Amino acid sequence: MAPKSITGLLSLLSITAVLALNPSCAPGGNFDLSPWSLQLPTGSAGKVDTIKSKDLQGCNGYTGPTFFTDKGNGELILTAPGNPDITGCATTSGSEHCRTELREVDPATGQNTDWPPSGTNTLTVTMKVVQADDGSHGTAIGQVFAAAASKPLAEMYYSQKGDITVGVKQGPSGGQAITKLGSVPLGTYFTYVMSYSDGVLSISIDGKKTTLDTFSWGTPNCYFKSGNYNQGKTAINSEVHIQSIAVVHA
Repeated sequence: MAPKSITGLLSLLSITAVLALNPSCAPGGNFDLSPWSLQLPTGSAGKVDTIKSKDLQGCNGYTGPTFFTDKGNGELILTAPGNPDITGCATTSGSEHCRTELREVDPATGQNTDWPPSGTNTLTVTMKVVQADDGSHGTAIGQVFAAAASKPLAEMYYSQKGDITVGVKQGPSGGQAITKLGSVPLGTYFTYVMSYSDGVLSISIDGKKTTLDTFSWGTPNCYFKSGNYNQGKTAINSEVHIQSIAVVHA
C-alpha cells in the first residue's frame, strides 16, 4: 500500500504546485529547491558556476539568464547553450557539454549527497521541452549519477523528434546501452518518474514503465540530476520548462 500512497501524495503535490505557481517569484518561490544545487553554463573550464541550495530558495532566490520563471504561468525555464567550442560556454570537469542542471544535495545541509539504491528513491518531474539540441540522442533531462565512479549510470534524453530514450552505461567503464522509452511531441507536457528503488532501475513516461538492466554496476550509491544538459553539435540552445518536480527517499 505504501507505494500507492506515495504516488497519490506526489500527484496531489504536483497538482497543488501547478495551481500555486506565482509568475512574480523566482523559481525557488514556486518549487521546493532545498534538495538541489544548480550548475550553470558559466564560469571556467572544469569549474562551472554553482548556485547553492540556500541561494535558490524562496521568492527572492536566484534567477538568471538560463534559470528563470515564466512570467506567463510561473513555470521554471532552463536554457543551455550548444557546443562549447562555438558558444564559449563553460563545462564541468570530464564533460564536453554545457548545462543548466539541478544536482541533488542534502536538503538539511545543502551539501552534496548520495544514497544506496535500497528502499524508495524516485525523481518525478512534469515538464515539456520547447527546444531540443541536435545531439545524437538530444538533450539530457534527467540522470541517475553514480557518486564514487563520478559517471552517469543512466541518462535520459529528449530528441528534436520528440523521442525519449535512456542510455545506461554498461558498468563504470562501459559504453551506453540505449533504450527507447516513448515519444512526446515538442512543446507537449509529460511526466517522468526516474526510480532506482530496491536495487531496480526503472523509468516511467506518463505511466508507462520500463525496467532497465544495470549490467555490472552492482549497487553503487547515486544521486539525481534534472534539468537541461545540452548535448548539441552546433550552437543551438535547448529549452526545458518544468511544471513540477519532487524527490522521494523512503
